Amino acid sequence: QVQLVESGGGLVQPGGSLRLSCAASGSIFSMYIMGWYRQAPGKQRELVARISSGGSPYYVDSVKGRFTISRDNAKNTVYLQMNSLKPEDTAVYFCRARSGDGDYIGSWGQGTQVTVSS
Repeated sequence: QVQLVESGGGLVQPGGSLRLSCAASGSIFSMYIMGWYRQAPGKQRELVARISSGGSPYYVDSVKGRFTISRDNAKNTVYLQMNSLKPEDTAVYFCRARSGDGDYIGSWGQGTQVTVSS
């Protein structure tokens, strides 16, 4: 089991930047794939980025070139640097751990709200 707490969201104008943090505890963080997900109003939750235990990233096309996922295993933390934000990025952002078999670890938390508006 791993416990995750998201932070760093807020209100930002289009073109602005935010850095989200996900602090983990309760398990061996370095063993897991870590993902950032988001849920926009009235929409289903979707994956936006993930990073392997070795640090290899993946991004969905809509955020590629604008978002950067990273992890610091020594600090049990995963980050999402979001640049050139668009109104379409408005959502609650969640982090989640996955095992090497692809199973989710633990439960969804409360997430952190990102609002991009002029």
